[in-house]
Amino acid sequence: MRNDILYEVHNGIYVNLTNRCPCACVFCLRNTTDKVGRSDRLWLDKEPTVEEVKDEFALRDMEKYEEVVFCGFGEPTERLDALKEIAAFVKERYHKPIRINTNGLGDLVNGRRIAPELAGLIDVVSISLNTPSEERYMQEVRPKFGAGSYAALLSFAKDCTKYVPKVVLSTVATTLTADEEASCAEIARSIGAVYRIRPFE
Repeated sequence: MRNDILYEVHNGIYVNLTNRCPCACVFCLRNTTDKVGRSDRLWLDKEPTVEEVKDEFALRDMEKYEEVVFCGFGEPTERLDALKEIAAFVKERYHKPIRINTNGLGDLVNGRRIAPELAGLIDVVSISLNTPSEERYMQEVRPKFGAGSYAALLSFAKDCTKYVPKVVLSTVATTLTADEEASCAEIARSIGAVYRIRPFE
């Protein structure tokens, strides 16, 4: 069994940069499976270097993919410098749209505002909002940064609307009531983001 650096989901090619994550979501797929989409094993024996990721892209027929997505068994902004270098490479070499799926805590992870650094590199930032309130967020997401994490997520999302063409706030289907989903949709609208209910896979 191999560790997947790149793997396919639908019509996208996904980049699995790290297994590090500052959250311990109760509904995280990592709790129940080793893989997602067309992958073998997303638990990494070691984090891939930038060159190793580039080499993996060279083995793929990139023409068949609609987008490149930074999303694996970890939070991609844990390796922000590598992410930016690989994104620049993908833009120059393959001219593909690039998306980041993130928990939205990259500012806390990196100790600075990171949204400006995504300008010109990232086309879509999809942020896991997960709940309509800080209280529920702390119960469901369990971020290591504690109180203030939910506010940091919302601040990052709003910041991203200034630098990234499309910002999405998402929740997981079946985990919220219709009223809670409506509240999340209003949060997204208020900051200029799109709201999406993602399937529980």
